[in-house]
Amino acid sequence: MGFLYQLGINLAALLLPVSRFFSPKMKLFVDGRKQSFAVLENQIDKNQEYIWFHVASLGEYEQGLPVMEEIKAQYPEYKLLLTFFSPSGFEIRKNNKIADITIYLPLDTKQNVKRFLDIVQPKMVFFIKYEFWPNYLYELKNRNIPTYLISGIFRKNQLFFKWYGGFYRKALQSFDHFFVQNDASAQLLKSIDFNNSTVNGDTRFDRVAQIVERAQPLDFIADFKNNTTTIVIGSSWVDDEAIYLPYLNNSENVKLIIAPHNIKEEEITRLISKIDKKTVRFTNYKTEELKNADVFIIDTIGILTQIYAYADIGYVGGAFKTGLHNILEPATYGTPVVIGPKYSKFQEAKDLVALGSCLVVHNTEELSITFNRLITDADYRNELGIKNLEFVLKNKNATKVIMDFIERNI
Repeated sequence: MGFLYQLGINLAALLLPVSRFFSPKMKLFVDGRKQSFAVLENQIDKNQEYIWFHVASLGEYEQGLPVMEEIKAQYPEYKLLLTFFSPSGFEIRKNNKIADITIYLPLDTKQNVKRFLDIVQPKMVFFIKYEFWPNYLYELKNRNIPTYLISGIFRKNQLFFKWYGGFYRKALQSFDHFFVQNDASAQLLKSIDFNNSTVNGDTRFDRVAQIVERAQPLDFIADFKNNTTTIVIGSSWVDDEAIYLPYLNNSENVKLIIAPHNIKEEEITRLISKIDKKTVRFTNYKTEELKNADVFIIDTIGILTQIYAYADIGYVGGAFKTGLHNILEPATYGTPVVIGPKYSKFQEAKDLVALGSCLVVHNTEELSITFNRLITDADYRNELGIKNLEFVLKNKNATKVIMDFIERNI
């Protein structure tokens, strides 16, 4: 297995430059990594010590952020290095204010790994959720660099738990401690003789609680809402549109705010062309248009989490595709949540569905029935919203558990 991995990662290093000609995303992926070592060599201060955080994309960044902020506050003598794997995370958060240096993670080849660690020489390393790069992990272990997993979640079908997964199981030995989201993950680790785990939940609960505490009023959203029942559709994909657009075009006495996942101009234009209601968009709205509009398209990034504060109902996209987006953002405002059926990889979704406060729909008919009941039955809507808020509040403080551990071991 190890030989195949090394062969595969080295082939990827050779072939990925070709892929940049066929996909804008791959162009960012490849070109961005070309700059990583130059940035490190220019910006790493050899007189400083660094704590390294690695995230896959935007969701994992949000999970790591509460811990990064606490480390920055409690240990200001350290600088923070943040690496991303995916362009969809890096391009949005490359100018973040928390990390001292933010780059793409160089590919997991042995040569890259040694060069990276020789330059950075991190004091401590945090990987978020499920980023497991064997060559990085092996070398961190070889150098005795403390390494932790935050908000980890494990599933039985992962390679670690297969009879042929020894190469990947060995990589897990690099982690000094696993902070995992649920008991099932801790039990899976124990089944392969890893007893160094703590079940402390998901740091995203701390993050969404921060968002509410720091939220600023959005007067333009209040003007659009105009005391009318409002549905916020967040991070929606084309697959979601196929479900909600028929409802939207036949709805009455309700307003919809749509924040698509893809905000490219051609995608926004295509979406608007399918809407039969009076529609305005964030980038060119006029204040006097808002009160009489039926649909508000949010064709920008960075404000969806605050917009959820104005939602009577939240629909979170991605679960008709392959990856549900963050349902905790509307839940933390005490809003009932509606999602599609592909949510099994998301613990918070499974928990809220079990509570009955996150409702699953499979088609337009189910979505229409669900929305109509939530709109007409205020008591039912409030009951579900309260359950969601209580769930978020109950699961806060995962970050404190991590920081208490770090304080004892730093």
